[in-house]
Amino acid sequence: MKRACALLLALTTAACAAQPGAPGEQAAQVTAADLNLTPREKIKTGGTLRWGLTEYPAQWNQNHIDGNHINVKTVMDALMPRPFRSDEHGVPALDADYVAAADVTATSPKQVVTYTLNPKARWSTGEPITWADYDAQWRALRGKDPAFHVANVTGYQDIASVTKGRNDFQVVVTFARPFGDWRSLFAPLYPKSATASPQNFNAGWVGKIPATAGPFRFGAFDTRAKTITLSRDQKWWGEPAKLDSIVFRGLESDARVAAFANGELDVFDIGPSAADLSRAKSAEGAVVRQAAGPDFRHFTFNGESPILSDVRVRQAVALGIDRAVIAKSDLKGLNWPVTLLDNHFLMNSQQGYRPNAGELAAPDAARAGALLDAAGWRMNGSVRQKAGKQLDLRFVIPSGLQLARSEGEITQAMLAKLGIKLTIETVPSNDFFTKYVIPGNYDIAPFSYVGTPFPVSASYGTYADGVRSQGDDISWNANLGRSGNAEIDAKLRAAMAELDPGKALKLINEADRLVWREVNVLPLYQRPQTVAVDAKLANVGARGFRDLDYADIGFVS
Repeated sequence: MKRACALLLALTTAACAAQPGAPGEQAAQVTAADLNLTPREKIKTGGTLRWGLTEYPAQWNQNHIDGNHINVKTVMDALMPRPFRSDEHGVPALDADYVAAADVTATSPKQVVTYTLNPKARWSTGEPITWADYDAQWRALRGKDPAFHVANVTGYQDIASVTKGRNDFQVVVTFARPFGDWRSLFAPLYPKSATASPQNFNAGWVGKIPATAGPFRFGAFDTRAKTITLSRDQKWWGEPAKLDSIVFRGLESDARVAAFANGELDVFDIGPSAADLSRAKSAEGAVVRQAAGPDFRHFTFNGESPILSDVRVRQAVALGIDRAVIAKSDLKGLNWPVTLLDNHFLMNSQQGYRPNAGELAAPDAARAGALLDAAGWRMNGSVRQKAGKQLDLRFVIPSGLQLARSEGEITQAMLAKLGIKLTIETVPSNDFFTKYVIPGNYDIAPFSYVGTPFPVSASYGTYADGVRSQGDDISWNANLGRSGNAEIDAKLRAAMAELDPGKALKLINEADRLVWREVNVLPLYQRPQTVAVDAKLANVGARGFRDLDYADIGFVS
């Protein structure tokens, strides 16, 4: 699930960002992006880039709950349209390959945004990209039909209508309620055929990519080798891709670094692994590019699991975990400072950041024990029990990721002191999200949320309360922690509607304090982006908030 890390247009994370909550003061210098930025004319034409992924996805509809994953985004960013692109500081700018102009053309009585599309832009099927694609995507993502298994309805649910302007290449979007993060919408945009029906939306992009509109086009899948091949699109109307092709390959952590060291991969995200970093650094012809990431490591708590459905137990578990110990262990050897993240929406270096953890900021065994006693979980030997059942939590981790196992073992030892048994359950990495995290088949799960330049709109779904559907069923959409309340929703909606950045920041921090008390996600720390790259590669690496220009990626002499 995606997590946002900046506020509106005026608030950015930069090399000289203001100190948390103290506008005007200078923070320590950080690298916003490390990409070996190189002009196109200095890049060779041709070649194949071999790119390692953490898994081999099946669902290629990024707007579907199962497709809302960083690996899917990494591939689809080379293939699909978006009206805006972000720089490394999180500032969006119009992408003229797809949209010639996009402006707020009215604010009263309703907010209206008018898009003027590039008439040259076409899907790989030959059909032009028109207002009808925007209209169809809005209808699918607005949340009115639960048959569409959408990842996030934020912003789309605030739209009253999407209509044709003066021709097929003008889109008029009228909002029922003000929406400050309107630039976050329709990114990525899918063709109207993908959103024409729930069947098309849910199943039409499983194991296939029917249409594209980027500098690359879909080439082939190899399910045995777990590869996805993209080829330069000869019909692309923009600057042609420098590379002939990109081959993405899904591999577990230890296999990725081995493949890179053996010259079988040209780029992969090392993640927070000191051992992998050391091995990647020593590979012949390799460099490691590192920058402040727009993502953060965390533990998600399943609010619908039998034991953790009691918020007192969730709070007690949080109070039993020393986050600083876990962060120090995770970041050891990565040349990155150990700084805890006490906010679900803003990074430590961003303007407006406030540490909102309150009483949950530091471990407190006495208070944790009192909460567990109050919830009926009493000590019985070394493990607490209630109604004859032990307080035994499942800590589900993906296979091949030693970092997650270490986090589990450290947490296991901490919680044992409180009488909480933590059972570490290793599952296949390809199944971790689709069969465990997304359907709620876990108690606690460690992973990272990856951000966009839009703070509330991209995160709203992560913390929004569930929607009751037929019978007693609750649809949680992107809220993998399966807990929330109306007060959080109201604060986040108010922040999204607020066009004044200062007032929006205040509302975001008020919402964050409520999210902390709910203990849906327990933030640990902002991750560094640490990417191993062939030294001859340009315009790829640790991107921070920057949207990569895939057409410009290539090899230099």
